[in-house]
Amino acid sequence: MYSTLKRIARHGAKGFYEGKTAELIVQAMKKNNGLITLADLRDYRAIERSPVRGFFHDYEIISMGPPSSGGICLIQALNILKNYDLKSFGWNSSQYLHFLAEALKNVYAVRAHYLGDADFVNVPIDTLISDKFAQKMSENIHFDRAVPATELSVANPFQFEGNHTTHYNIVDKNGMAVAVTYTINSGYGSKAAVDGAGFLLNNEMDDFAIKSGNANIYKIVSFSPNLIEPGKRMLSSMSPTIIRKNGKFFMAVGAMGGPKIITSTLQTILNVIVFDMSLQEAINAPRIHHQWLPDKIYVEKMFFSLDVLDKLRAKGHTIETMGYHSEVTAILFDKETGELIGAPDFRWNGKASGF
Repeated sequence: MYSTLKRIARHGAKGFYEGKTAELIVQAMKKNNGLITLADLRDYRAIERSPVRGFFHDYEIISMGPPSSGGICLIQALNILKNYDLKSFGWNSSQYLHFLAEALKNVYAVRAHYLGDADFVNVPIDTLISDKFAQKMSENIHFDRAVPATELSVANPFQFEGNHTTHYNIVDKNGMAVAVTYTINSGYGSKAAVDGAGFLLNNEMDDFAIKSGNANIYKIVSFSPNLIEPGKRMLSSMSPTIIRKNGKFFMAVGAMGGPKIITSTLQTILNVIVFDMSLQEAINAPRIHHQWLPDKIYVEKMFFSLDVLDKLRAKGHTIETMGYHSEVTAILFDKETGELIGAPDFRWNGKASGF
């Protein structure tokens, strides 16, 4: 791995996509009946894309755009939820979790039908993150009952027009911030290493839809916008997010956890902004997950009262317990002390450090 990093440091991108490292990758491909060639690596280009931006009350939300679905889904959920007095419901009450789950159900349904690599499909970003589109999705949400996923009316944005990821945040003393999410998809990726280069190959192809309507290993369903095509980039859930208030840095946040990245990042933001939790409390707090299909609310085991779960079932929700819900890391500016506060997630092995 050291030699690989030295080649990248000396030659930049060419130190990976060409020369010795590229040759080692192709040798690994041939050894494992893979398909990647020297020409594929040489012709690959990283693309710098504009972030998506939205607002949640007084906070500006800046996050990742396509081919990740994370930023759009996060802003959509916040756009729906900002129209409700969440604080009055009570944190993690049955009513709060009901609205959270129903918002997420709508967001993931839109994700499945309309999001993909914007170089290949028309992703109407401005419409998708607009308040008007959020109002349309909100028509599916009822105060006293859950709408079954199979009966959900998926909002059409064009009617408005003519398990292991790593996330880290860095903020300097001037408030310059970066939020980075990096992944090889599932645990150990493709479970194949490049001999002599010191790294694993990813299995990101699983993030494509093999066939329209098929689910991947995370049971996430997607349709034609995310079908496999040459040169196309697969849809992801990465949600590296920077939040500003009054034009100044407020928070950097993101997570690992496949499709749970979006829901864990969202709940951490809500815990801080709506429920006035400290950053560590917001990250440690129990979380739920809903991704449209399967039509279930997944709740972290041993964290939710039976009364809350029974009330959710009475509204028509199906509840399933799960293990720990992804891993969040974040940095927050404390306006009282003027200090930057970093917080890891007790669920895994994150760390906060400063100097």
